[in-house]
Amino acid sequence: MKYEFFPLNMRGAMPRPLSLLLPSIHKPHNTLPSLLLFTRSNNCSRALAVAEHESTDDFAENFPLEFHRVSGKIARKLSEPNARSQHEDRDYKKRLREYSSLLHDSAAKGSLKEGKLIHGHVIKCGLELDSHLWVSLINAYAECGTVVYAQRVLNIMPQRDVVSWSALITGFVAQGYGSDGVCLFCAMQREGVRPNEFALATCLKACSMSHDVGFGKQVHLEAVKLGFFSDLFVGSALVDLNAKCGEMELAERVFKSMPELNVVSWNALLNGYAESGDGQKVMHLFCSMKDMEKKFSKFSLSTVLKGFANSGYIKAGQVVHAMAIRLGCALDKFLSCSLVDMYSKCGLADNALKVFHRIKDPDVVAWSAIITCLDQQGCCQEAAKIFNLMRESSVKPNHFVLTSLVRATTETGDQRCGESIHAVICKYGFESDTLVGNALVSMYMENGCLSYGSRVFEAIAHQDSVSWNALLSGFQDYESPDQGLRIFYQMLLKGFKPNMCTFIVILKACSSLSDVGFGKQLHAHIIKHSLDGNHVVGTSLVDMYAKSGCLEDAGVAFDSLANKDLFAYTAIITSYSQAGDAEMALKSFRKMWLEGIKPNEFTLASCLNGCSPVATLANGQLLHSIAVKTGHLLDMFVSTALVAMYAKCGSIDDAEAVFKGSVLRDTASWNMMNGGYVKHGLGEKALEAFRMMLDEGYVPDEITFVVVLSACSHMGLIEEGKKHFSSIKKIYGITPTIKHFACMIDILGRAGKFTEIENFITETKLTPNALVWENLLGPCSWHGNIKLDEKDAEKLLELEPKMESN
Repeated sequence: MKYEFFPLNMRGAMPRPLSLLLPSIHKPHNTLPSLLLFTRSNNCSRALAVAEHESTDDFAENFPLEFHRVSGKIARKLSEPNARSQHEDRDYKKRLREYSSLLHDSAAKGSLKEGKLIHGHVIKCGLELDSHLWVSLINAYAECGTVVYAQRVLNIMPQRDVVSWSALITGFVAQGYGSDGVCLFCAMQREGVRPNEFALATCLKACSMSHDVGFGKQVHLEAVKLGFFSDLFVGSALVDLNAKCGEMELAERVFKSMPELNVVSWNALLNGYAESGDGQKVMHLFCSMKDMEKKFSKFSLSTVLKGFANSGYIKAGQVVHAMAIRLGCALDKFLSCSLVDMYSKCGLADNALKVFHRIKDPDVVAWSAIITCLDQQGCCQEAAKIFNLMRESSVKPNHFVLTSLVRATTETGDQRCGESIHAVICKYGFESDTLVGNALVSMYMENGCLSYGSRVFEAIAHQDSVSWNALLSGFQDYESPDQGLRIFYQMLLKGFKPNMCTFIVILKACSSLSDVGFGKQLHAHIIKHSLDGNHVVGTSLVDMYAKSGCLEDAGVAFDSLANKDLFAYTAIITSYSQAGDAEMALKSFRKMWLEGIKPNEFTLASCLNGCSPVATLANGQLLHSIAVKTGHLLDMFVSTALVAMYAKCGSIDDAEAVFKGSVLRDTASWNMMNGGYVKHGLGEKALEAFRMMLDEGYVPDEITFVVVLSACSHMGLIEEGKKHFSSIKKIYGITPTIKHFACMIDILGRAGKFTEIENFITETKLTPNALVWENLLGPCSWHGNIKLDEKDAEKLLELEPKMESN
């Protein structure tokens, strides 16, 4: 019998069907059908590639040379391949058992080379294998990680039984090929082989790995039909499958129906509730285990800790910690990592550090856990120190450690530190890793280094949707949103499916461009990908339409949201306020309030800004009372909006009272108050407030000087106005705008200093602007300067001929 070995290249790029497992053999009967593919093969996860051809003849011919390199024990037992022909009385079955024992030993050591030599010796001796030796060969290849060889052995077996099939399926599952394990189970059944409890349990584990709960339920029915439902292994596998697939109710029903429970079944159910974040159920099961005096393993305690960590049950977690100390396993590396994670998620980074420092010789998993913890808690400097300690201990970082470090650097905005970590990443050879590369792209984009981020993106070996989203995030602002649209187009061309994050980023880019045409195309894509009901994407759509001036479309997008939350309401209220539609802004605010959604500071500030232009004092006072009730009155944005609302509604005393009562102020707050004083003819108060502002250390901006110069103009303070105008550039380094020039001309014009105005325009080389001539038109009329008045009118008609007032 001749056959060929086809070693497996486990790093193949694309999944290939299970038919590639079928060996190149010449066999007259009982060949494994090519239908092994069947309808489920497209779910197979294993990437197969035939990389090498090694004939049996060459293998046998070179056997003596290779054979003497293996252990002396094997050499002594197998040094006489023709012994059977010389000693016919030798016990043939004993010899087969010796081969099986040797294969078992090679499998235990994981020595593929040794297993192949034994197999070659069996072939060279021309032995007729019994079922036990066939299974031993399958086990040896499977446990050495070469499941393709195991598959070929099964394929040439004369009589395949449930044990041989189970051995092969177990090998695939052990290597992480769950979908392939399911496929093989189906092929076994089509061949008429009845599964036993071990085959069923292994298949259920394969379903669990591939999250195939549908097929798992069919196997569940098969187990009931064959009478194996009460088997401990089958029951535990069923609990694990349903728990990992989120079918917790079914998992618990199976768990309670099991006649006997072991640690595996308890841990499976515990892990399911822990993953789903149901701390109450984890607590209940934990207490039940304690009441039944079940022995807690470190895996059980670790699972319980995970459940408490996901639910934030710090007190319960500390109880488990105390129990671990009592059981003497608190210093175990595996359990210590769970303790670090629990304290981290509960916000106790100091406790996590204490646990970590008690670990003797921490491995890369422990280092990764503490660095991730410090990253999540915002302790970036501490994370960097721990990383340096890790390097000093000669532990090579993995991609999780490096990703956490990059994220920590991103939070601090320290680009220099980020570049240093990038150099370390290159040193350890992780620059093309997807996880690390994505974090680096995000860091550079966050810091505005778009070219660096783009180069890192190009270096990623296997880009995914997260990579594209990270790249897009740098091109969503007002500086380069058009580049973001081009990147999105490339992403679609390369076959990547945009997700929620993609649409949020690209919609923001559309908002920056006010490109409603492209925005509507995106809206169609969103509907196509069934994301139109997502409230985050929907809120981004509302914002995009509003900033593009399409308030009607924004309203339609808002109304189509199934669940309207605070962010959605804030977006639509802000849209109406910015468009000057105070009525719709207030209407939306009332609707939000009636639905029981409490406004935040941004909602209140937006709505107040909407009330200000139309001087709706009653509505403004209502919003003021809501700000007091909800505790947002002390917020700087809300208090500034209240000052603006009262000032524009004519209640300058109320505006002053709100301003004086505010705890937090900024330059914008002072500008708003000073602007109110000027509009109410209180120029002296405005200048006094300006001096107070400077005394308190606030730095004036462009708007501040517009207000101050307006106050000087109303009060006829020519010299003080000149002094303030001169200080704009000389003292504060602000380049005067056309509004500042217009104010200065207004100051001189009100005083009738027209010659000085002409000199001022000539000296400053002021470009023709309608605002300047408008400010000059009034003073010319007041002082009877008809010549300049006519010139002023001509300039205005020349600059803005379509303006009705001109």
